[in-house]
Amino acid sequence: MSTATKAVAGARRGWRPSQIVLTALGLLVSAVMTAPLFWTLFTSFKSESEAVAVPVKWLPEEWTAQAWRSIFETGNITNWFVNSVVVSVCVTFVVVLTGALAGYGFARTEFRGKGALMGLVMAGLMISPAVLGVPLFSTVQSLGMVDTYWGMILPQCAPAAMVYILYKFFQGIPKELEEAAFCDGAGRWRIFFTIVLPLARPSLSAVGIFTFIGSWNNFLWPYMVTNNPELMTMPNGIATVMNSYGIQWAQLMAGGLMAGLPLIVVFVFFQRQIVAGVAHTGLAGQ
Repeated sequence: MSTATKAVAGARRGWRPSQIVLTALGLLVSAVMTAPLFWTLFTSFKSESEAVAVPVKWLPEEWTAQAWRSIFETGNITNWFVNSVVVSVCVTFVVVLTGALAGYGFARTEFRGKGALMGLVMAGLMISPAVLGVPLFSTVQSLGMVDTYWGMILPQCAPAAMVYILYKFFQGIPKELEEAAFCDGAGRWRIFFTIVLPLARPSLSAVGIFTFIGSWNNFLWPYMVTNNPELMTMPNGIATVMNSYGIQWAQLMAGGLMAGLPLIVVFVFFQRQIVAGVAHTGLAGQ
């Protein structure tokens, strides 16, 4: 039977009950996951009195952009956005570079104390970043980096999880590829940049995207290390507006959407890389 005949026969049979059930469950889960996003969007276009009105209504009776105008009038949104971009991009670049070097070093080289260092990396996976807040702040303060970009960037640049992910990926690359390059006269650095890194592109993309998202959403550390309003990131700036003028729900929803919009854009444009990275790094099973 030809391929075209099989396709026609499959179309005639229609969907199996299991496919219908799985599709229905997928649509249900998607609706549950996206409902808060739509609720936030609709509430941001309500007046404050309508946002807190009971009974609750999904769609505003009178659409208004007052909440969005208030965010721009009461906060330095442009400056906060630029700060978030600078911090997140720098953190992502440093994490991908150092994570790749450290992961490859653990995967391919033997040296004294390797087991102990790997144990420290594994221990870093078990410690909450909040626990390290006070000692990190003391260190940053002693170095004179409070209220600086460096103070916000450097403490975020050594995530143990990313080093471990890249270490496990590099372990899966066949050593024969590198041995063949050694036989052709290539050195370790040339092999790393011309052979290993191109093969690790899916994992590097996943690490970069996850790091960018984590740094953009990071509220606690920039809040601890920054008192200067000119250096605030988006989450801190919007929280400051809310604390100064009280919680106004329509304005809060507009601020939340504004802070999350870049992440939505990242997901829309890089969802293929995210899925490929999860598949290659084994994050789906974590």
